[in-house]
Amino acid sequence: MSAKGIWIAFGLGVSAGAAVALLYAPQSGVKTRRQLKRNIDDGVDYLEDAAGYLREQAEYLSREAQKTIKRAKGQVEDVVDKVTDAASDAVKGVQSLM
Repeated sequence: MSAKGIWIAFGLGVSAGAAVALLYAPQSGVKTRRQLKRNIDDGVDYLEDAAGYLREQAEYLSREAQKTIKRAKGQVEDVVDKVTDAASDAVKGVQSLM
């Protein structure tokens, strides 16, 4: 069975289960709809909170990555300067021997 077929079967199963649950619910339709709306609203609030948290974490990680890149760039520049100085000293040493 393909992945698409699995998702279709899953969706149909969820729909059938929801329909059976609503038919056999021990409360009235008005009360059930009110409860479903409240649960959906709670879910939306939770997802908004989670999205805000994830946004904050992404911004924090971005700032930390930028700091790390700047630090690494400075270290690389220091190493390049030291290597350049060492190479220059080596060239001067070789020239003085000639």
